[in-house]
Amino acid sequence: MNVSLTNEQIRFIQQRVKTGRYRTAAEVVREALRVLMQQESDERREFAAWREQVRAKIDAGLDQAERGELVDGERAFARVKKRLGTRRKRRA
Repeated sequence: MNVSLTNEQIRFIQQRVKTGRYRTAAEVVREALRVLMQQESDERREFAAWREQVRAKIDAGLDQAERGELVDGERAFARVKKRLGTRRKRRA
């Protein structure tokens, strides 16, 4: 496989080899790919966990709605605006 690199990327790889941490440019590229693969794997896991949290919150909301535990929309937005105002005041 041939890969085209920018001059900046080539210099970066050469600098890593010069430090002695890596013996070859191929080692630098393999390590970079390993890190990228790990990062993407972590992101997928984080997204899956977030998605499950959102689904649980939706299910809880639907359960509340079925029990008649609903809040008027105007009141709900008023509470949200109040909370946001309080947080902004704390930050200021």
